Amino acid sequence: MTISPETKQKIIAENRRHTTDTGSPEVQISSLTAQIVELTEHMQRHPKDYHSRHGLLKKVNRRNKLGTYLRRVDAPKFAKLAEKLGIRK
Repeated sequence: MTISPETKQKIIAENRRHTTDTGSPEVQISSLTAQIVELTEHMQRHPKDYHSRHGLLKKVNRRNKLGTYLRRVDAPKFAKLAEKLGIRK
């Protein structure tokens, strides 16, 4: 359950800080959000897929940790990103 390379490149281009940025918290949170959306749709079709459920929970937890870090370091940037992606907090 991964997002397509074209989608990932689009997400990176929209959220990067500079031209070669692929690892900033904003990019990672955006990429994880896209993966979470895709896995959530998969889980609605296949509710007994416990291995995918475990991966989904790990991705949600990782996104929450990155969000906590970004909020601590740069709260306005996190608020803007959360509004753009539709993340609570």
